[in-house]
Amino acid sequence: MCIPKFRRSRMSVRRRRASFWYRDPVTVGECSRCHEPKLPHRICKNCGFYNGRDILKLEAKTDSDT
Repeated sequence: MCIPKFRRSRMSVRRRRASFWYRDPVTVGECSRCHEPKLPHRICKNCGFYNGRDILKLEAKTDSDT
């Protein structure tokens, strides 16, 4: 693992970090089963579905749970 030989100046650090504010926003996809918005390559939080399979076994909500 590399160790920096010299300390970075405040100006160098701030110049490097100045570009962080305009990064691309996170893309949001759609679940193929329930059509809720979800992040790409993640399990759907609503139905537990990913890549054609049920990953999470989620309980069905009933009226008494709310």
